[in-house]
Amino acid sequence: MPLVDARDMAMKMRRLARDGGDPVTERRKERAIFPTFEDAAEHVHAGTVASWKNKRHADSWLTSLKTYAFPVLGGRQVDKIATADVLKVLAPIWLTKPETARRVRQRVRTVLDWARVAYSLPGANPVEGVERALPKQPDRGNHLAAMPYGDVPTFLAQLRNRTTPDVATLALEFLILTVCRTNEVLRANWEEVDFEQALWTVPATRMKTGETHTVPLPKRALIILTQVQALAGDQALIFPGRRAGKPLSNMVFLMILRRMKFDATAHGFRSSFRDWAAEETQFPDFVVEKALAHAIHNKVEAAYRRGDLLKKRRELMEAWATHCKTPHVQEPRCKSHTELRLRTSLDPGADGLRVIG
Repeated sequence: MPLVDARDMAMKMRRLARDGGDPVTERRKERAIFPTFEDAAEHVHAGTVASWKNKRHADSWLTSLKTYAFPVLGGRQVDKIATADVLKVLAPIWLTKPETARRVRQRVRTVLDWARVAYSLPGANPVEGVERALPKQPDRGNHLAAMPYGDVPTFLAQLRNRTTPDVATLALEFLILTVCRTNEVLRANWEEVDFEQALWTVPATRMKTGETHTVPLPKRALIILTQVQALAGDQALIFPGRRAGKPLSNMVFLMILRRMKFDATAHGFRSSFRDWAAEETQFPDFVVEKALAHAIHNKVEAAYRRGDLLKKRRELMEAWATHCKTPHVQEPRCKSHTELRLRTSLDPGADGLRVIG
């Protein structure tokens, strides 16, 4: 470049900087080095896929963008994408496929966040504020169905009396007693269990939080493990499926619940436990949350709750197991304040009957 042209270019850039512009961004625009949205999305996906545990999630992440975002944004350079473009992606599916729309919105935001950092793009992410131009979505109502905690003992009594014990029904009761997630139970190995200490240690690779979780086993859970040993024989998996070396299907618990005509899910028993602990016990919330292997999002509290609270959690789990084996009896109400009925019910803690006035 001749010196006179270089001076002119320098003067132009100084003037741009004085006016609040970004010379680097302008130079990149002139050279057209910004990637398209499609190229940026594939780059972000390739860089993060190794950190995802769930292969289905990794596949669906890019597939959803190919299906809904690429037709509108795919060939457009990331610096040319505006909020109006994002609106064109989301509007057709915002009400008809609300969950998919929310996921696409989040994934588009992730791609454009990366582009703004990697290429020093000015301004806010175009995804921000797009909801103001979209109608309000109906309530999600997608919480997993949970059984009222008062019904859990009755359900377990029916489960035990329904058939002779098999691996699937014992696994479901074990899940309820330990309040663990389905995948954590189905892939449990005998080497994770310490019978002497009555502990089950779930490795970090199988935990949602990515941290090892130690579960104190109540007496009934230990009995279940003994029964499973007699049924399953010498296998590495505690709850093996029909094929050697393979766990039970992750649909097995739902099928049991459906056949027994209970409107609940296996994961919902964690909610039953949480409600019971809150309404029927005096255990602190942080102990209950630790039993559920929930991450502590409050950084200050997390710094003080580094221990595993094993002793308190053992008491909590034994109390939950006691609740689970004691059917809840709803006592009839008196018709009036003056009428007195004698009602009898079996007292689990006594040898006989107690009279309730």
